[in-house]
Amino acid sequence: MKNRRYALSTVLACAMTLSGCGVLPGSSEKSTVDIWLMQDSVSEEFLERFTSEYEKQHPSVDLRVTVQEWTGIGKKVTEAIQSDDAPEVIEVGNTQVAQYAQSDGLRDLTLEAVRDLGNEEWLPGLAEPGSINGSQYGIPWYAANRVVIYNKELFAKAGITEPPRDRAEWLEISEKLDGDGEQGIYLSGQDWYTLAGFIWEDGGELAVERGGNWEGALHTKAALRGMDFYKQLQSHGDGPKDADEVTPPQAEVFAKGDVAQIIAVPSAVPLIEKANPALKGKLGFFPVPGKTPEVPGAVFIGGSDLIVPENARERSAGVEVVKALASEEWQTELALTMNYVPNKTTLAGVIADNEGTAAMAAGAARGRATPNSSQWADVEADNPIKPYMTAVLQGQDPARAARAASARITAALTP
Repeated sequence: MKNRRYALSTVLACAMTLSGCGVLPGSSEKSTVDIWLMQDSVSEEFLERFTSEYEKQHPSVDLRVTVQEWTGIGKKVTEAIQSDDAPEVIEVGNTQVAQYAQSDGLRDLTLEAVRDLGNEEWLPGLAEPGSINGSQYGIPWYAANRVVIYNKELFAKAGITEPPRDRAEWLEISEKLDGDGEQGIYLSGQDWYTLAGFIWEDGGELAVERGGNWEGALHTKAALRGMDFYKQLQSHGDGPKDADEVTPPQAEVFAKGDVAQIIAVPSAVPLIEKANPALKGKLGFFPVPGKTPEVPGAVFIGGSDLIVPENARERSAGVEVVKALASEEWQTELALTMNYVPNKTTLAGVIADNEGTAAMAAGAARGRATPNSSQWADVEADNPIKPYMTAVLQGQDPARAARAASARITAALTP
């Protein structure tokens, strides 16, 4: 874990007094805003630039940033929210907001979302997980989602001059690319985030809420259609049916040069090119195709929201920092610096010159997150979707396998 400390003098001053770190009437002391950001979320360059500019514009505020590791962060954030010394701003995964909000320890930021931040333009996949019972607790910060990374050389060799416009064409070209020692697409059998997008595209859900209770929904006709499309696409390559995309890492498989496509975030490309420099300049991107040519397919959208603990000493100052980080100015800076998708659909144009990020942004407009249940982490802890996928790909009855998986999801989502 790396710590970046700012305003050390303020920290020492607070430690030597009994007045705390608040700004008192007539006092020259500054307020300190503690910020927890996640490892590798932003660069040192961006962080220093934001800190310098913000403190210049707000001379009564010092920012103190601590970079946290993802491992074990759930327990750490939960304990911080419940303590009397919570940080003012915490970056959390967009799908984690519900589990933190259930403790009633988060500041309601609905007013700021509507009045100051233009919430109507937010990406749904970031905004919806941050909204609990109509109140906005998580403010969208940045997004990333899967696209199709393809080998332009293999496409050209097969006589394919343009990316597919819809699912039907995608299946056709994937079949055409598959053979003669080359794979049309490398798709592992348990890439359930990709499956989620296919299910949503077909009108299905992973789980649904009825009367305040969540139930698994993989067995519905719409969800089964999504799984059937996954099976068809996966058959045009040699991806393992009983492993996920990190076993083995799909970027390493793609780097061998005999795979035409993978479904991954664009940040996989530097890893691919490092493993095989000969592929540099030969890789392209397109959004995951949808059922019709007019719009890309639905995708799982990952990323981060910003929350403000209710127990934070300087929570009002923390809210102002969140508003700055989520503003169009700093969203633009963040997108250009980190190649992220900005939190608003209207800002997609700022990354139009970056092929990979632009493909992400196109798909992000139809991005969604996992079911907004505080118990969803329990589903992922012993994920029944993965063995369900393997069962179908290995020839078991899809409806029966789906019902069994849905029952396990329901059990995990039952408090």
